[in-house]
Amino acid sequence: MSAKVKNTESEKSKKIDWKRMFYYNWIVRNVPYFLFIAVITTIYIANGHYANKTIRKISATEKKLKEMDYEFKTAKRQVIFMSKESELAKAVEPIGLKELTTPVIKIDIDKQK
Repeated sequence: MSAKVKNTESEKSKKIDWKRMFYYNWIVRNVPYFLFIAVITTIYIANGHYANKTIRKISATEKKLKEMDYEFKTAKRQVIFMSKESELAKAVEPIGLKELTTPVIKIDIDKQK
């Protein structure tokens, strides 16, 4: 019986060695595939970071654009308000200019003379 037990133990060790060799060979054969997967994963992660950075830049630009739009609208309202006739009269009053109370007189010059 001891011969059979030794025989089965040696068969088990051969199987184990064969399995180890199979796994080792499989891993060695697939190293390029593993490297390819690692490179693709790295590119995927970098692309995610780039997308986040781009989204942050876009939202910052949108915010700045809204602020500039509000500034433009405010300035436009002020210009329209200041160009009213009544506001212009108030603005030039300190200089001594006043609104006309009499209608404008049109002077016609005879071209024939």
